[in-house]
Amino acid sequence: MTSEAITSADYIRHHLQNLTCGIHEGQIHCAHTAEEAKEMGFWALNVDTFAVSLVLGLVFLIFFYRVGQTAKKGVPSGAQNFVEWIIEFIDNSVRGSFTGRSALVAPLAMTVFLWIFLMNLMDLIPVDYVPYLALSLGLGHFKVVPSTDPNATIGMSLGVFFLVVFYSIKMKGFGGFVGELALMPFQSKNKLVQVVFMPVNLLLEGVNLIAKPVSLALRLFGNMYAGEMIFILIALLPFYAQWTLSLPWAIFHILIVTLQAFIFMTLTIVYLDMAHQEHH
Repeated sequence: MTSEAITSADYIRHHLQNLTCGIHEGQIHCAHTAEEAKEMGFWALNVDTFAVSLVLGLVFLIFFYRVGQTAKKGVPSGAQNFVEWIIEFIDNSVRGSFTGRSALVAPLAMTVFLWIFLMNLMDLIPVDYVPYLALSLGLGHFKVVPSTDPNATIGMSLGVFFLVVFYSIKMKGFGGFVGELALMPFQSKNKLVQVVFMPVNLLLEGVNLIAKPVSLALRLFGNMYAGEMIFILIALLPFYAQWTLSLPWAIFHILIVTLQAFIFMTLTIVYLDMAHQEHH
């Protein structure tokens, strides 16, 4: 990173720190250390996470738009075959997990799957390339894998959570939504007994409701962060060991990259299906 010798801890810390910018002492400032990032407070922005996520989202949208504009019957192009295969895969996943009727679920599922897949795929870029390029441009730290940032995964999971709450209230009414939280899972025909059970039901169902976005966010973040950490540890090994271990781990990690995007998409569909049902 510099002309001075660095320790393994410094190397790992450098690769795991985001490019964080915010307003500090009345001026826009980018942090060079984790301590400086904490001083910026809540409104600091992880510029690398935001920029890479935005670029990947635009790549996904522009690619699908251009293929859609040039789609034709007869002998389709390779790009059209690929897009049709993705759409068919998403359609089968939605039909298998969603029992209601909604014009939102399938497009949302495709967006979630492809966007997260592209974010995760950045983990296959050699760990030193982007950080050293950022250093040469004077940017300091730069993480290229948005899904290793809990802010990104929590943001996506909160988006799903708000949709679940919105459709729960829309389909069941506010009273029905509150009733599910207060009257289940323990029920009784005796009103007094049911009132006694209400606090217990609220606690259990409240924890179950909050656990949905938490599990979505932490599962994706934890798996991708661990994968990135292993790549960094491999990079610390001697040159011959790097080539021996990095290729098998990269091949295995392709499965993790795809699986985590699929799990996030599937759980999103399942949670929205539960929101569309009168009881679950």
